[in-house]
Amino acid sequence: MKWKKFTLKTTTEAVDYLSSMFDEIGIQGIEIEDNIPLTESETKGMFIDILPELPPDDGTAKVSFYLDDDDDAETILKEVEAGIKELRQYVEVGEGTILASETEDKDWINNWKQYFKPFTVDHILIKPTWEEIPKEHEDKLLIQIDPGTAFGTGKHETTQLCIRQLEKYVKPGDKVLDLGTGSGILGITALKLGAEYVFGTDLDENAITAVHENLKANDIPKEKFGMIQGNIIDEKSVQDAAGYECYDIAVANILADIIIMIQKEVPVHMKKGGIFITSGIIDMKEQAVKDALSANEAFEILEVTRQGEWVSITAKKK
Repeated sequence: MKWKKFTLKTTTEAVDYLSSMFDEIGIQGIEIEDNIPLTESETKGMFIDILPELPPDDGTAKVSFYLDDDDDAETILKEVEAGIKELRQYVEVGEGTILASETEDKDWINNWKQYFKPFTVDHILIKPTWEEIPKEHEDKLLIQIDPGTAFGTGKHETTQLCIRQLEKYVKPGDKVLDLGTGSGILGITALKLGAEYVFGTDLDENAITAVHENLKANDIPKEKFGMIQGNIIDEKSVQDAAGYECYDIAVANILADIIIMIQKEVPVHMKKGGIFITSGIIDMKEQAVKDALSANEAFEILEVTRQGEWVSITAKKK
């Protein structure tokens, strides 16, 4: 199906008013383009370490909406134009012109799958659930992943850095705390490497579904992987659910700023001598994470590994 796209040139001041007006008309789902930086609350929980640099905010914005073939575009556009005229009495709408174009209807949730192919991290083969095992990699340790709408295909450098550290430190029977679980790829890797149990936390409720589906794809009993939605940094219920002084390994592939916060809480959940594996750290923030871990009397930094511009820091609980 082809959709008609209508883009309104306006001002940032008018965006909220226009959004309300579109809703009253019955237009659901709009796209807003402007140069206003995201706030700290807006980026909370997003998997973004460095936001793209925006040009200076000049007060202009574009608001787009979509109509399909069944919609009466002519009538709706007349309502939009009338709404704009009315809003001009209360707010600076700006140019107010509407540009029409067409766009293809795509399955945005699944379209990315064509780019996710089997790949290896040393002797480990990570394969999307819908792909066949390449013959040349049949001898490798297999991990099957369908991230769904959760974060974590394993392709990112930070995930691969964590996988290599898990391979180095996981011992048979270990208990693992997986912080920011996403698709469950790191916890499942730990179980495949011999860990006895994994407990995962994530802010995204979709992670729970993704983990359960990926456990099934890897023939791992769901009892092996506990999972909870929430923030272990400041939610007592999550902290209690995880348990205290019981993990041989904790792994956090999140963001540098979150690692700096979470490293204060992690030691109380780890055994003495436990290993804390971190990544999601862009190289320019390496020193900040090092400084935080060095200042934490519970930890001793063991090693720093790198891949591209990304960094993994591994520490040991004293």
